[in-house]
Amino acid sequence: MSPTADAARVAAARAGDRHALESLLGDHLPLVYAVVRRALGADPDVDDVVQETMLRAVRHLRGLREPDGFKAWLVSIAVSQIQERARRLARHRARAVAPLDLGVAEPPDPDADVAALAEDRVDVDRELRLIAQATGFLNAAERQTLALWSQEVAGTMTRAEVAAALSLSPAHTAVRVQRMRARLDLALTVLRALRSAPRCAGLGEVAASWDAGAEPRWLKRLGRHVADCEACLLAGRRGVPAARVLALPWLLQVPAVLTEGLPALVGAGSAGAGGAASGGVAALVADAVRRVAGYLNVKIVGTAGVGVAAATAAVLAVTATAPPASPPTPPAPPPQAAPATTPSGTAPTPAGSPSPSPPAAARHVVTAQGVTSADLYVAVDGDDSGPGSAARPYATLARAVDVVQPGQVIALRAGTHRPAATIAITTSGLAARRITLSNLVGERPVVDGSALPGGQWLINQTGGYWTVQGLELRNAPSHAYVCRSCHDNVFRRLSMHDNGDTALTLRDAGTRGNQVLDSDFARNHDTADRGGSADGLAIKNGGGPGNVVRGNRFAENSGDGLDLSNFTDPVTVVGNWAYGNGHNRWNIAAFNGPGNGVKLGGGSPAPAVAHVVVDNASWDNAGYGFTEAGNPGRLTVTNNTAYRNGGTGFAFVYSQARLRRNVALANGRDVQVGGGVDDAGNSWGQDGWATTVLRSGDPATARGERAPTGQLPSTTFLLNRKDKTMGASMTAGAAAPPPA
Repeated sequence: MSPTADAARVAAARAGDRHALESLLGDHLPLVYAVVRRALGADPDVDDVVQETMLRAVRHLRGLREPDGFKAWLVSIAVSQIQERARRLARHRARAVAPLDLGVAEPPDPDADVAALAEDRVDVDRELRLIAQATGFLNAAERQTLALWSQEVAGTMTRAEVAAALSLSPAHTAVRVQRMRARLDLALTVLRALRSAPRCAGLGEVAASWDAGAEPRWLKRLGRHVADCEACLLAGRRGVPAARVLALPWLLQVPAVLTEGLPALVGAGSAGAGGAASGGVAALVADAVRRVAGYLNVKIVGTAGVGVAAATAAVLAVTATAPPASPPTPPAPPPQAAPATTPSGTAPTPAGSPSPSPPAAARHVVTAQGVTSADLYVAVDGDDSGPGSAARPYATLARAVDVVQPGQVIALRAGTHRPAATIAITTSGLAARRITLSNLVGERPVVDGSALPGGQWLINQTGGYWTVQGLELRNAPSHAYVCRSCHDNVFRRLSMHDNGDTALTLRDAGTRGNQVLDSDFARNHDTADRGGSADGLAIKNGGGPGNVVRGNRFAENSGDGLDLSNFTDPVTVVGNWAYGNGHNRWNIAAFNGPGNGVKLGGGSPAPAVAHVVVDNASWDNAGYGFTEAGNPGRLTVTNNTAYRNGGTGFAFVYSQARLRRNVALANGRDVQVGGGVDDAGNSWGQDGWATTVLRSGDPATARGERAPTGQLPSTTFLLNRKDKTMGASMTAGAAAPPPA
């Protein structure tokens, strides 16, 4: 997430906007956990330190002087809490140091390719366990530095943010990192030499009186021998460098226990802060963290999970855990005929008999690039009468979603799947046992709706706790995917294009806690309404808190890019691009496409809703770039760019919107605001803003391919030379997700 986006959300949170704060927590709680876990390893105090960090952030959010430095500020609090824990331990008896596992290991391939390593979980586990053991040789300050540096190599923190978190200058930070890396490399070399077969006799003599505890004093003794021994150096340097392992994108699993005690902690924080305003923010934090808890256990945060993954291999897998004491009751599916067999091959439960407990889900790696294994498989050459295994997959997705259980993973294999009827998803997962529908890593399955009867939807879902990712949905005669009263779902890395109505629609009451991430919605159009109905993404005609739209492209649809018509609760819209919507590319007679990039209201009358709109870009649309569409609410619109839209760039006439640091250039009309709008500090109120300040006015690179993990392509399009704090950052939520 860009610093300007953080600043906007901090401002909105201070003003009492629960959804801005929700977005902050969803992006930064995994980072805090990763830093603390890296510094403390498997210490039982990890969760306590994370909780105390979040509590202190609650207490002092209003005192943050530079909101655009929120990430570094929050991490600095975590570092302070890590240091405080070290001081507490120093005042008490030192804890026993667990002996290292020095069993002989298969020597790693010195020519191992990192890409291949990323696909081989066994090798990754080995390297990560070794790094975790080597960390024990570092002192407390070095472990803190490693915790932050691991996030730097993972791409979730910059060197400047690391320096700020350590309260050091960048130059001093570089020296500290260099010293830490030297000791880490020495520790890894020593451990590999100790585990080599055969082990050097001289090293064995030095280690004869060692209790195998990873203590700094022993690193010096063992390191002296290794440094002077050619055999030990050769054995110790066979392995993948730590920086390359730490840069792999792995799952960050945040324990649910972090949320269980938050209400009481936040209450204490409110009392300690001594103010209604601070208490209000604290209450928002408690509620927001509870909401994100359901998906954090499988959230991919770009490469942010590397730090914690390196501390323990256990966090690399999605583990099926027992549901909470009082789990939410998922909506019951409509009655259906019992299948002949279950996925395990056993007979189904007779009608009227008590349902057996759901089987424990297998352990599967769920990354932003897909899954490497699953409980159920679907392939174009499969057979629905089979067990749905990798060897005997189902033939249809409808069969898989009909029998899937909470906690299970469905892998849709590559190829073009052509359902003959709407796929109905009625089973819900649980907060601690989500259901995942995904591609396999390296495969791109296509669900083609061209065989459906006219007017039918491709997928119709109710319920929640699903992660749907890595699919291409196309050629539906009507809507591609409709989710009705859905909650706590994640839609990620989807491509929905050339459908006969809106690509993805979230609608009806109870639409809450959903995330739409890193997806493309393009060239969807309808003929019944002469192009007026088919949007890229619509969250409309309903209500529910906590919905987030981030890192998406809404391109060349006949209707609007993003449509929030008649939705009664705030939606957080961060880091999206909307372009080319509303142009008649299909020769539709009497074309009626509105062509707004980002539509933030609508209805008769439009409800008053305080949507949060940060760091988005909207260009070359036939209509408005950003419009309230009659929404009279208190919208937050910060760091967005409107460029070359046929209508007005920013149209906010009836709302009480607050517009800050937005840029509008070369639109039919750059801005139109009403008397209730606060629009201080935007390009249209300043001198010197013209298209000549843009680094690039060519959107070609912005239309390019995404990164394998879903991030939008790198581009200089719409970036400006005049003031880098103005307009969209065009990084589009590069800190990922929430997720899955």
